[in-house]
Amino acid sequence: MCLLLCAAPAACTSAARDHADARGSRAPLPAYGSSDIHPRPPGQVRQGGTLTLPITQWPHQFNAYHVDGAWDDVSTIMGLLEPRLFRVDARGLPHPDPAYLRSATVTSTAPQTVTYRLAPNARWSDGRPLGWRDFDAQWRALGRGDGRYRVADPSGYEDITGVSQGADAHEVRVTFKEPFADWQRLFTPLYPAAAFATPAQFNTAWQDRVPVTAGPFRIGTADRAGQTLTVVSDPRWWGSRPRLDRIVFRTLDPSTAVQAFLNGEIDAVNAAAADVLDRLRGARDTDIRTGYAWDDVQVALNGAAGPLTDLQVRRAVLRAVDRRALAEVAGNGLPVGVPLLGNHFFMTNQPGYADHAGPWGTYDLKEAERLLDRQGWHRTGDGVRRRAGRELRLRFVLSQSTNRLGLDLSQLIQQMLRRAGIAVDIQKVPADAYLAQYLNRGNFDLAIFRVTGQTYPSALYPLYRQPAGNQVYENYGRVSSPRIDALLREAGHTLDPARRNGLYNQADALVWQQAHDVLLYQRPQVLAVRAGLANYGVAGLGDIDYTAVGWER
Repeated sequence: MCLLLCAAPAACTSAARDHADARGSRAPLPAYGSSDIHPRPPGQVRQGGTLTLPITQWPHQFNAYHVDGAWDDVSTIMGLLEPRLFRVDARGLPHPDPAYLRSATVTSTAPQTVTYRLAPNARWSDGRPLGWRDFDAQWRALGRGDGRYRVADPSGYEDITGVSQGADAHEVRVTFKEPFADWQRLFTPLYPAAAFATPAQFNTAWQDRVPVTAGPFRIGTADRAGQTLTVVSDPRWWGSRPRLDRIVFRTLDPSTAVQAFLNGEIDAVNAAAADVLDRLRGARDTDIRTGYAWDDVQVALNGAAGPLTDLQVRRAVLRAVDRRALAEVAGNGLPVGVPLLGNHFFMTNQPGYADHAGPWGTYDLKEAERLLDRQGWHRTGDGVRRRAGRELRLRFVLSQSTNRLGLDLSQLIQQMLRRAGIAVDIQKVPADAYLAQYLNRGNFDLAIFRVTGQTYPSALYPLYRQPAGNQVYENYGRVSSPRIDALLREAGHTLDPARRNGLYNQADALVWQQAHDVLLYQRPQVLAVRAGLANYGVAGLGDIDYTAVGWER
């Protein structure tokens, strides 16, 4: 999962448009597969130059598979430095990257065996060629259930029974005990066996450093004091030469990032809030690029400690939150619609989407109050509910990097829950501690964040699976059930797309019934981008190809 702190295509598009219009959206959703990246062929993009981008916090853990590294900025950076075997297009469909793969196919179905034919010139920065031992080390770290590896997401890897060399040193065979539908998402990124083979290497070798690379870029400088990371084009890279010489990542809070863009210090900034867009619209040398990616906004509910361990209290929270009002606040002043989400596994402009929010996602203050009354939480003189002398009081933890809109939404939720008699205290915590010390440890009652880039539905399994021992995966609120687990496992092993989508949708209905979280809306992408920047912006349901990004001639 990538975390950020803070049907036929025609039929899907129509349904999404109706869904958005019903909630007062300013504009219809784009067609499935649309993007807004100012596409330009290589001949129209000059060689050289620098791209400077903001990140929300300094990355201390560069292992994207570690529980402390499972966030969006780490994924972006490591995608420049390590092998991404498959690239995803704007429709969310994977394609082998020829720099790493000559081919990758299912060569047997009983059992399912995937044979990877590696590019023979693909090498790690220590000189070793990519090979089967790298695949084997990654599988053993992620998929063998060894609790010493602090794994964020074992799904898919835990279905592998073996990794071996194929016909020669450039061929890898991966065998599964059951069919795994989303096998293309595995080993992307691929990490080297030389720095991934033991629990100590997995957990600590990637802290504050990147020991081995095999991508189009390498680390140039890492200025921890200045909170600036620079990656530079790697002269040893064997693939298509990046158009840019370097990409600079600056750690900036949202308001500082906007001013930095206006000052010409960075080249892109999030503008998906009306007050920010007003400042950026019409600014010199600025393009506004819009669209929809895999990007949801949700509030986790901690079902492992405190009053939210009670399912009926969690359901009361869902009924007390007016999701439609929050989406309207988020969409106010934007040039694109902000649709409510009724599904945890598919976006509104993605095949498979169906709305299962039902009563749990429908605002009903009286029903919320009835649920709380039945559980013995009664109003007292100050309006706050109490039971056995204890207040019904929830701690809402926010990252200090949360933008103005995120804070506004949190305060509105605080007010909505107060009307139901639930007291909420908002606590802002350091951005670099939010994931490791709060979400991963269940140190919250409510927590708001975004989940991004999950075009493979099986990648969402860790958010909803049952924790095992000290492995929380990414189910921060620890809310699940054996039936949800069983449906998600079956979906991951089902090759027929229609049946697979049906299983994910069955699981989604149960996730709503379990009141796992307050799922809010599909966040639209509104980016302010420096004019003349080609092949960058909103990539739909897919990836940005940073080797093609550059400045127009």
